[in-house]
Amino acid sequence: MRAILSISNKAGLVDFARQLEGLKFEIFSTGGTKKSLIDAGLKVRGVSDITGFPEILDGRVKTLHPMVHGGILARRDLKEHMQELDSHKIALIDLVVVNLYPFVETVSKADVTLEDALENIDIGGPTMIRAAAKNFPAVLVVVDPADYETVIEKLKEGQVDQEFRRRLAQKAFQHVALYDTAISQYLLEGETFPADLTLSLQKMYNLRYGENPHQPAALYVEKVAGRKPWGITQVTQHRGPELSFNNFLDVDAAWSVVSDFVEPAVAIIKHTNPCGLCSNNDLPEAYRRALSGDPMAAFGGIVAVNRVMDIALATEVDKTHFDAVITGGYTEEALALLSRKKSLRLLSMPAGSGAPAGNVVEFRPITGGFLAQLKDFYTEEEFKPRVVTKREPTQREWDDLFFAWRAVKHIKSNGITLVKERTLLGMGAGQPNRSVSAQIALERAGAKSKGAVMGSDAFIPFPDTLELAAAGGVTAVIQVGGSIRDQQSIEAADKHGMAMVFTGVRHFKH
Repeated sequence: MRAILSISNKAGLVDFARQLEGLKFEIFSTGGTKKSLIDAGLKVRGVSDITGFPEILDGRVKTLHPMVHGGILARRDLKEHMQELDSHKIALIDLVVVNLYPFVETVSKADVTLEDALENIDIGGPTMIRAAAKNFPAVLVVVDPADYETVIEKLKEGQVDQEFRRRLAQKAFQHVALYDTAISQYLLEGETFPADLTLSLQKMYNLRYGENPHQPAALYVEKVAGRKPWGITQVTQHRGPELSFNNFLDVDAAWSVVSDFVEPAVAIIKHTNPCGLCSNNDLPEAYRRALSGDPMAAFGGIVAVNRVMDIALATEVDKTHFDAVITGGYTEEALALLSRKKSLRLLSMPAGSGAPAGNVVEFRPITGGFLAQLKDFYTEEEFKPRVVTKREPTQREWDDLFFAWRAVKHIKSNGITLVKERTLLGMGAGQPNRSVSAQIALERAGAKSKGAVMGSDAFIPFPDTLELAAAGGVTAVIQVGGSIRDQQSIEAADKHGMAMVFTGVRHFKH
């Protein structure tokens, strides 16, 4: 029995090789793997002993040889193959243990050069993996150190079943596919949506279930060459039950809301929509105002804070039942206080876990495929709101209008926000009729809507929404503009002395 070991991830290597040696395997290896095994006292021969040819081109060519690939690819059940091996004095290879250079880790370094990246593209390794996986009924291929123990157990039993061999082959082809995807991602320049695209996803763990108990589910993290991991998959859980599928959706929405604010902000999320939101330098006050937006909806929701939570804020949060709290960190006192609630999930996000600079592509599944788009983002320079009514907003109204516009970005269309003093008083989400969304927001705000401003995620094509706003005491509106009936809305706003601002961009969120 002969085995080739040539690996980058050397976890468990020496013990595994020692077990193979005990099973009378003849071990061949290359480079750093060979040195590690020899240093551990194992008897190892070089691959050049198989090929009869030295490693050349700084190790670029060492396993790419018929003496290696003939021994891997030959079908043992075909007499002609075995005769060819005999005529060329090629010996069989029964086990290939290979994992690849850490390409993603290499190109994620800030100072990596193209030359460094190219030198970390493995050629011989993927070729051996693919060859062994193609011939899996006869050759064992191992790319994951987690499989070493099971491989040894089955070899000791003297029978490695086809189902296990097939599973190892599938994992091997996936290993190479992810590797090739990373290289393709790194080399892709200047094209956001190429003709062909593969995603690199690595499972973090299984979830208890999906949106409903009858739906199996798992969490995967997207790995992109040259980009550090980011987003909600980087969350740290300090206390509480495991996160469910729906929890992840909600905490992702919650963290996205507060991450949109440079100033201190508190958001309360229910079913991915902010039902409470406030920005205030006094975080306990910000929380109280956010909670006042809809205390009933807040029950069992998610609290997000874009700052470290201290004991003063934790004391306020502790008064209401929530499923989870996600923050930029906790003081020891705050963590100790909130940890008393065993059902409360306490989460934090590391610094620098926000969206990376540049274009970020988002994917949305549809039946039979995916939609791809760039993340909803534009710079302050690109945002050019203009007043279209006779009256211009006051400075206080401008402040609240910008807040309302930022808030409505995170609310499902048709989205309406009512804001006063950088506090979300009421919102309407997901209604087919924009006026109904406005009505819901006004009912939620009640008497507090007097003197508030309104934000709409899209244009307001009919004056009915403006009439509702005026009746509720709204003094200013921010909307997209661009409807063929804009003039009707402008006239309605002027009639009630309201200021109205057109943004020229919209925030649909379906």
